[in-house]
Amino acid sequence: MKESLMEIICCPMDKHDLELTVEERDGEEILEGTLTCPECGETYPIEDGIPNLLPPDMREKAPA
Repeated sequence: MKESLMEIICCPMDKHDLELTVEERDGEEILEGTLTCPECGETYPIEDGIPNLLPPDMREKAPA
């Protein structure tokens, strides 16, 4: 995911801005990390450059 995506994405639960924690980067592409909502405290993983913004109760049921 490109860091510029942070300007348009928000928490799917309460629509607040998300905070980014980068674990692995390749140039401008964020490969691994976490998006955290400072309001509700929910976290969303970034895996293989793809942010998973499904609500927590839907993440477990979603096929890989």
